[in-house]
Amino acid sequence: MTEAHPMTETAEAKETPAPEVVPQLWDDVQPEHFQMLRLAPLQTDRATGGRPLRFVQFGKAERHNKEKSLLRMNIQLPGQRVRREQNHLDVWVDHEAHVVSFGPDSGIQIEPWNRGLGRFLVAQAIHWAQKKWATYRIEGFDLASKDGLNEDTRLRRDHFLRTRGFEVGYADAQHLKGSVKEVQVGNLNNTWNTDKVQILEILEASAMLEKAEQNMKEQEVQIRQHEEKVGKYKREDSSLRFTIACLVTFAVFQAGLLIWIATHR
Repeated sequence: MTEAHPMTETAEAKETPAPEVVPQLWDDVQPEHFQMLRLAPLQTDRATGGRPLRFVQFGKAERHNKEKSLLRMNIQLPGQRVRREQNHLDVWVDHEAHVVSFGPDSGIQIEPWNRGLGRFLVAQAIHWAQKKWATYRIEGFDLASKDGLNEDTRLRRDHFLRTRGFEVGYADAQHLKGSVKEVQVGNLNNTWNTDKVQILEILEASAMLEKAEQNMKEQEVQIRQHEEKVGKYKREDSSLRFTIACLVTFAVFQAGLLIWIATHR
C-alpha cells in the first residue's frame, strides 16, 4: 500500500472547507421598545464605590412562533460601552417541552453592579413568562463553582436566587457543588426593589425635564441676584477704600503741617 505524503494530507486538509456556522433562531433580534430607568442614589459601598443618581435605558423585544418564544432585554448606559455579554438577558420558552430557560449560558453580568439592575431584569423576565406560561417549568441547573470560592460572592448569589423563589442546594460541605432545583414559573417572585430602580414613562420623564429646567432658571435668577449684590459690595468697597485713602492722606498732611509749624516757631 502506498503511503500518502504528509504534505499532501496537509494540503487536502487545508482545501477542506470549514463547516458553516448555522445561524441560531432570532440571533439578529435587537431591542425595539425602550424605557428610561432611574437608579436612585445610594450610600457608597466599600466593594463597588460611589452610587450616585443615574439614568439608563431599558430595551426589549419579543418573538413568537409555534415552537418557541423569546424575550430579549438589555440595559444601555449613556456614554459608556459594555461588553456584549453584559447587561443582557434572554428568556426562551419551549412550547413543546413546556420549559422556560434563561440566557446567556455565562449568566447575568451587570454593569453598574450593586444597583438593583440584576433583580429588575430577572423580575421582568419572570413577569413576562408568568402572563401566559405560569404552568411551565424551569429545569434545575448547576451553579458555577467559582462563585463558591468567595464567601461574600456566594452568599450574594444565593440570596438573589432565593428571593426570586429558586431553591438552592449543595452536595458538599465546602459549598462548591451548588445547584438549583426545578421550579414552576408560577411559583417565582416577579417583584424588584422599586426604591432602587424606577421605570420612567415618557410623561414622567418630560415632567422631570420641565422641573429641572424650571429649577435651572430659578438658580440662574438667584445667581444673578447674588452677582448684583457682590457687584454692589465691590463698588461700596472701592468707595470706602478711596475715602480711607483720602482720610489717610489728609491725616498725614495735617501731621506734617503740625510738625512744620512746631519746628519753625
